[in-house]
Amino acid sequence: MFEIKKSVFLSENVKSFEIVAPRIAKHRKAGQFVILRVHDKGERIPLTIADSNEEQGTITLIVQGIGKTTMELNDLNTGDSILDVVGPLGQASHIENFGTSICIGGGVGTAIAYPTAVALKEAGNYVITINGARNKDLVILEKEMKEFSDEAYITTDDGSCGHNGFVTDILKNLIGENRKIDFVLAIGPIPMMRAVAEVTREHGISTFVSLNPIMIDGTGMCGGCRVIVDGESKFGCVDGPEFDAHKVDFDNLVNRNRTYSKLEKESIERSASCPKVKASNEIDNK
Repeated sequence: MFEIKKSVFLSENVKSFEIVAPRIAKHRKAGQFVILRVHDKGERIPLTIADSNEEQGTITLIVQGIGKTTMELNDLNTGDSILDVVGPLGQASHIENFGTSICIGGGVGTAIAYPTAVALKEAGNYVITINGARNKDLVILEKEMKEFSDEAYITTDDGSCGHNGFVTDILKNLIGENRKIDFVLAIGPIPMMRAVAEVTREHGISTFVSLNPIMIDGTGMCGGCRVIVDGESKFGCVDGPEFDAHKVDFDNLVNRNRTYSKLEKESIERSASCPKVKASNEIDNK
């Protein structure tokens, strides 16, 4: 059992957990993830490690309550426990001094981009962060991202905070200033990552995205997390989760991620503790 040392909501349906997992905290690197199971009848889900504290032996996970399991997880509080937490898994982010690096987070994807932004800054990069959300109430880690950024931007779809528009608007502006952009990392909803990839493609800017396909065992044995990259099958759990954005088959990724949408809705509707209508709408928008 893994004790929850601290839990707090960052925004509606998005919760931060500090979990006691000293071995994972000691070995994890930016970009890696864990697979957890809430209880013995639960499914296994992957979650990127947002942060860790080796001295306290804790890891931080930031969870958006979309499916049945993430909703169950977000019902847990400080002092509760999670049955299984396995990791660190996946390949760590490739970190070097690229020069000027842009880290883009969309929604809860900001939590995944955050540790890589920190690592890039520590490696000597000039770090620009772009944090996007639907509205100001859904903006997360604004203070934390600014702390490690040379420049930090916020965008919201409704203009309630920062730039009224999308993360790609800021990205286009930065490129349009004829600044030398050496590296871009984009993490968030698939349409956002795809849009970023198309913006940078024509300028030949090295761009990576973190993919979160359907995962089961996290070891590459089941093959459930297959993604198509440069025309070849890769496993998101062991070959990724980060891949060259210009080589990712996003159509394939979208179709595979929708495979169990109907079953997920039915599972949520059978659970009296979950808000059915809201959850169903969010799954439709995945």
